[in-house]
Amino acid sequence: MSSSAEAERGGAKKQSWPEVVGLSVEEAKKVILKDKPDADIFVLPVGSPVTRDFHPNRVRIFVDTVAETPRVG
Repeated sequence: MSSSAEAERGGAKKQSWPEVVGLSVEEAKKVILKDKPDADIFVLPVGSPVTRDFHPNRVRIFVDTVAETPRVG
């Protein structure tokens, strides 16, 4: 259910997106932005230090997969 449908029925806005686990970063961003168009999305390596302050528009995506062979140059 989208957050707009939840809001219309009196529900809380969506706070997490477990359905994007396993998707590419770009696909995950699309899903998140569909539910939360004002999201400020940050892509970070798993284990990155992050602040504990709360920003209602910030959404962090943590990644740990190397998609292509790293090369010098």
